[in-house]
Amino acid sequence: VQLQASGGGLVQAGGSLGLSCVASGNIRRPNDMSWYRRAPGRQRELIAKAGSEGVINYADFVKGRFTISRDVTRNTVDLQMNSLNPDDTARYYCNYWRHDQNSWGQGTLVTVSS
Repeated sequence: VQLQASGGGLVQAGGSLGLSCVASGNIRRPNDMSWYRRAPGRQRELIAKAGSEGVINYADFVKGRFTISRDVTRNTVDLQMNSLNPDDTARYYCNYWRHDQNSWGQGTLVTVSS
């Protein structure tokens, strides 16, 4: 499975940004599509996960600021990010996962200025 992410860029603190990821290739269900991020000097962390059957989970630090959404017919997963702060600066990665498949996108950089 190949993943292509788009969105990202530079935004001021308090602003919003949207990310989108489309999967292609040997997509099978059920599957999870998720967003992760890796900030400089920190480990990669899960932001949110959306299962193809409708289950959604968020990391605690999201605190209602981010919203993940999926379109299983188009094989896309989006992440809407609001109330961004400089701590959200990171490279954001899209992930597709099944028990027998695991694919990562190339990542898109989000920079939040203070």
